[in-house]
Amino acid sequence: MVQMYTVFGRQVGSHYLAIGVLSTLFAGSYMAVGGGSKKPATQAPPINASSSDEADFIQNFLKEADKDEKAKR
Repeated sequence: MVQMYTVFGRQVGSHYLAIGVLSTLFAGSYMAVGGGSKKPATQAPPINASSSDEADFIQNFLKEADKDEKAKR
């Protein structure tokens, strides 16, 4: 026979308690490890350059760095 426990005034079998505990454990682990959705970066931080030449240099450098990063993939 099955060991019976009284839970909230009702008789519950030990196998149902085990199934409930394991289900809760695995569901909680899945939700904790699942993570959130990735949000793409749509806007770059502002460039605080002292001249337009410096701003152009920074923008060109960032474009080249993006090209190099895409080429490595």
